[in-house]
Amino acid sequence: MHGLINRSIQNYFCANYGRELWADVASRAGLDFTEFEVMLTYPDHITPAVLDAVCAVLDRSRAEVMEDVGTFLVAQPGYGAVRRLLRFGGVSFGDFLQSLDDLPDRTRLALSELRLPWIELREDPDGQYSLICAAPLVGYGYLMMGVLRAMADDYGALVLLEHCGRAAGVETLKIILVEVDFSEGRSFELGARA
Repeated sequence: MHGLINRSIQNYFCANYGRELWADVASRAGLDFTEFEVMLTYPDHITPAVLDAVCAVLDRSRAEVMEDVGTFLVAQPGYGAVRRLLRFGGVSFGDFLQSLDDLPDRTRLALSELRLPWIELREDPDGQYSLICAAPLVGYGYLMMGVLRAMADDYGALVLLEHCGRAAGVETLKIILVEVDFSEGRSFELGARA
């Protein structure tokens, strides 16, 4: 797993619960280090072990933790690059949803070594949406729920999200776009400020 993924989990945990408690997570996960390096690649078994340790230390479910990490990646001020990458998808939340299929490719343009699982947005006959997520890591759909919830707030949209389960390594989300202009969204400029 790419170090950026593991470091994001570490940053989420440390920002919310502190570095001292992170040492307990690293120990429970069987790590012989406490800091993930962003540009390294780690064996695939490490990320689930770290997530299991986080869940044990916090006494929370994988679903709750993954959704919180997804929200953290968008809403935390230090992750402005993630927000810009996502906002590049369109000027409205509806546009953003329609661009989700391209997210793994857009991510590779920014960081060629990072391979996100594929996702596919389907518009249902009733005007609702389904987001199909390849989920090699159990809970990836919940991470995407956190991202979608934070992005809806960012755009000022009112959405209802439901995780519909996991089957054969795929997780499905139901997205109901209740109101596009529910509140004033956060201001956004595509370019980063120097």
